[in-house]
Amino acid sequence: MTPRPLAENVASLRARIARAAQRAGRDPQSILLVGVTKTTPPERVLEAVRAGVTTLAENYVQEAREKIPLVGAALEAEALAARWHLIGHLQTNKAKYCPALFHVVETVDNFGLVKELAKAASKQNGMTLDLLVEVNLSDDPARAGVAPEDALALCAQAAQVPCLSLTGLMGVAPYNRDPEAARPAFRQLRTLWEQLPPENRRILSMGMSGDFEIAIEEGATQVRIGSALFGERPPRPI
Repeated sequence: MTPRPLAENVASLRARIARAAQRAGRDPQSILLVGVTKTTPPERVLEAVRAGVTTLAENYVQEAREKIPLVGAALEAEALAARWHLIGHLQTNKAKYCPALFHVVETVDNFGLVKELAKAASKQNGMTLDLLVEVNLSDDPARAGVAPEDALALCAQAAQVPCLSLTGLMGVAPYNRDPEAARPAFRQLRTLWEQLPPENRRILSMGMSGDFEIAIEEGATQVRIGSALFGERPPRPI
């Protein structure tokens, strides 16, 4: 079956974002659509950028190291550009690759990782790497993210580290077939975000394909959309 043209998916998503924003009395232009490109081939990613999705996200550093240079070269040939976020769990030993690949790392959940990212960023000719602190919105301690009660302390530490810029918070609501079930988790994250100093309160990253409209109603400034943009993903290569 031929995939639906991505321009149609983008138009549909932007309409849904606009309706959710209007329900909350917000400006739809204040909400960033981030295209999640996990397991998506470079040519399909390029199609998304042509359709106006110029902020992209990868889950795995290894996949990003292969894909981002290919997509970047293709975009440059067409005088296009994209910004890249890391939204998957980051192992400390992979931090050294991040400043050369990503503009934003959304999944910082411990100070050791902050220090490794700063060390790597310091080697990139004075660049500043943007960070979000990921908060665990589940009762499961095995899930990624810092505990909510420890999030603001980690933010305060990260905000003082050279070569890094703390820009906000990120979270994943516990899975539930009913999007409304995500609302309490999103409210919890926004409450934490509102306690950050203004200079660190630029991005509130929450909401995915199944619950992004609820996230927007609860204050998300960006939503991370994969399957609703690109369609159901093929399995990740082993």
